[in-house]
Amino acid sequence: MRTVSDRQFAAAPAGHASTDLGDLPEWNLSDLYSGMDAPELKRDLDKAAADAVAFETSWKGTLAAEAGREAQGKLGQAMREYEALEDLVGRIVSYAGLVYAGDTSDPKRAKLYGDIQEKMTDASAHLLFFALELNQIDDGVIEKALATDATFGHYKPWILDLRKDKPFQLEDRIEQLFHEKSITGRGAWNRLFDETMTDLRFDIDGEALTLEPTLNRLQNADGEVRRKASEALAATFSKNIRTFTLITNTLSKDKEISDRWRGFVDIADSRHLANRVEREVVDALASAVRDAYPRLSHRYYAMKARWLGMDVMNHWDRNAPLPETPQATIEWSDARDTVLTAYNRFSPQMANIARTFFDRNWIDAPVRPGKSPGAFAHPTVPSVHPYVLLNYMGKPRDVMTLAHELGHGVHQVLAGGQGTLMASTPLTLAETASVFGEMLTFRSLLDQTSDRRERKAMLAQKVEDMINTVVRQIAFYEFERKVHTERKNGELTSDQLGKFWLEVQAESLGPAIKLREGYETFWTYIPHFIHSPFYVYAYAFGDCLVNSLYAVYQNAERGFQEKYFDMLRAGGTKHHSELLKPFGLDATDPTFWQIGLGVISNLIDELEALD
Repeated sequence: MRTVSDRQFAAAPAGHASTDLGDLPEWNLSDLYSGMDAPELKRDLDKAAADAVAFETSWKGTLAAEAGREAQGKLGQAMREYEALEDLVGRIVSYAGLVYAGDTSDPKRAKLYGDIQEKMTDASAHLLFFALELNQIDDGVIEKALATDATFGHYKPWILDLRKDKPFQLEDRIEQLFHEKSITGRGAWNRLFDETMTDLRFDIDGEALTLEPTLNRLQNADGEVRRKASEALAATFSKNIRTFTLITNTLSKDKEISDRWRGFVDIADSRHLANRVEREVVDALASAVRDAYPRLSHRYYAMKARWLGMDVMNHWDRNAPLPETPQATIEWSDARDTVLTAYNRFSPQMANIARTFFDRNWIDAPVRPGKSPGAFAHPTVPSVHPYVLLNYMGKPRDVMTLAHELGHGVHQVLAGGQGTLMASTPLTLAETASVFGEMLTFRSLLDQTSDRRERKAMLAQKVEDMINTVVRQIAFYEFERKVHTERKNGELTSDQLGKFWLEVQAESLGPAIKLREGYETFWTYIPHFIHSPFYVYAYAFGDCLVNSLYAVYQNAERGFQEKYFDMLRAGGTKHHSELLKPFGLDATDPTFWQIGLGVISNLIDELEALD
């Protein structure tokens, strides 16, 4: 069993894992810290703790007076000190999280992660007062301070955004209690989920596989391989169903308590606030997607069943490749070139930023025992740079995942210029660059394809990816709504959770897919339900937005790229309405979502014409 090499955390350049996929890169985290025992990590831990106490001592109880001074106050100085502390804490926490993601089964890494989480939670408790105290200052006083103190005024987007939280802000001591207990509450349950999921093994013909390789077999051309993988997943999920049910019940109740204390009305309102998107906009999106189920997923899966020679497909056939789909494994170097070429056709600047991730070992690609499943792009902090984690296995979808995560990476690099406090983009727009990167890669490949069968396979795969991003994610959102709504009436059983799951899946997938025994447990492995409740609608939001955005790009004579980069550079400084206005797009317009969904429908039309 291969484990992660310690060189990954050394100052020297990281190595590559040589496999039949080529040389897969392992990230080099030395731009954060040279190792888990690095003296600079200990130094920064001590510094963060001391500086946080000093900051609280210097500024607590003074902000209102500083804001009200006739002469220029010192709020700008306080903001800069606060941002520097947030950057330092973020750097430390990012390093611990990335080390842990590399192998969550390693006790040494788990201890480092846990210890740092505790220490930084304690340190940041001394910073809590700052945002709370700022929000207690009258609007008129804040507006005057923003106008008269240039340094404070630099942070105007962050200040105004912060004040949207004011109606849901609790008394200082309660906020501190919520914050400090998070490490033994939500944080602990999240960690339990991660470590449990990493430790799971799925038995297929005597071979014990981790989650990623098992899920990968659901894309195998052999139906028997897919069936065995699905049954192995169901068997292991069933054995651990009590643990996942307990985690889900606990976190749902934890959220309900927090929402009730803060005064949120709808179960998803706290997520909408964090995303800086109106509930009505999300409701319109979800409604539009649900209404589109018959003409999108239902229609497509009926076509696919016919292509596969089936009356109905089993749930394990949903992502089966078409007979026309090339089965060759895609080497890493080819995946790299494919994505960079597509990016370069859109903008050399975009390709150059993405290329840096390869050249400087900011990507961790191999599948390893203990490694976090899935994929992500972690922004770390603007003073460093993002890192990308993949589980690359040479499938076409893995190439699209690479394009997706590099889109995130490019976005994070560009938004980094806003600084630690204002670089972060709300989730509704955080998926824009990633989905756009996928679209660029897909269109580039499609334009180079003249073979009818190969074109059909590519179109089908893109439609499936879009259905997974839009239809499936809204179905996830509806599942979460059922779970959190019913949880208010008491604990949920595993059977209830399975029932909710089957209901939303049957509705979204349609009659062409038969949900066989065992599928009722598949809700257990979706990490977004645990880590970020109601996150999932951001994928559908991003995909529909990008569909509309790409249509603007195709019809634009010039200037689109610069407007696009301006949008990415903005980070979290602007509302979605302000960012989309230069493109003539408005997410509050009910017809907006129909445009995005129409792109998927048109691709299905094209597939029908090729049939």
